[in-house]
Amino acid sequence: MRGYRVTARKGPKVERERYDDANQALAAVERHAAELERTAHARATGGRLIRRFEPVQQVVGRVEIRGAAGLRGGIDVRGDSSSEAYTGGMRRALVTQRDGESASAALRRVLAP
Repeated sequence: MRGYRVTARKGPKVERERYDDANQALAAVERHAAELERTAHARATGGRLIRRFEPVQQVVGRVEIRGAAGLRGGIDVRGDSSSEAYTGGMRRALVTQRDGESASAALRRVLAP
């Protein structure tokens, strides 16, 4: 694979973009994640017959980046507008955020060339 592919998902809506530069692709991930965080509002679901899912347990949007040499990662945005970064594809590893660091900054720290 040449270049970098960014995929943003919010519900059934999927946007795909391609970039030649890793920094441009990471900037696009940050932009999409910020937009998802601004618009993320989920209510608790379930209850009597099925397990109850609070907004923090619901992923309302996801932004992924894929690139050369197996580079994969992304950001999950939760229903309470919180977000967390991860690396990998099928086997995801959560990226630990440092004090005062956003999920976007944590992902950039781990994936930036």
